[in-house]
Amino acid sequence: MTERGSVVWPPAPIKTERLVLRESEARDRAAFIDLFASPEVGTYVGGPRSRDELERTSPEVPGRRFGLFVVELDGSMIGMITLDQRDAERPGHVRPDAGETELGYLFLPRAWGRGYAAEACAAALGWFADALPAEPVVLCTQTANDPSMRLAAKLGFIEVERFEEYGAEQWFGVWRPTYDE
Repeated sequence: MTERGSVVWPPAPIKTERLVLRESEARDRAAFIDLFASPEVGTYVGGPRSRDELERTSPEVPGRRFGLFVVELDGSMIGMITLDQRDAERPGHVRPDAGETELGYLFLPRAWGRGYAAEACAAALGWFADALPAEPVVLCTQTANDPSMRLAAKLGFIEVERFEEYGAEQWFGVWRPTYDE
């Protein structure tokens, strides 16, 4: 169990209408390897990694760390969501101290186009807003990644800026929790 400030990790599994967001387990290893070795998944995140390398180097329980949720459908991992601290050296920040939490997500191609990413990200953002209510969340994606741009809009991220990074134009946005008054 790890902590970030007053937030204990991992939280209890988060259940949505169709999905479960939970801590990674040993049974997820093959899906992690499939995810990072996929050419389709790697299109906007630096390309796929070698399956042989992943088989050799992946721990027995990959992804067991603060801020990483496995997204499960019908008992199997279909993707992952991360809530990581954004590297202060990277461009794009909404606060001068650059201590923002950045939302990331990767899903296996078989899970694309069914609304799972929106459902899972909304649940993770809801958990985050309850755990750290005053904290904004940022998101950065290539402007060429149309599905990711649509997801950012659907989740309520607001554009802050665009910049060049990794040889491509990046879209940088912020999400702040809203509460019913």
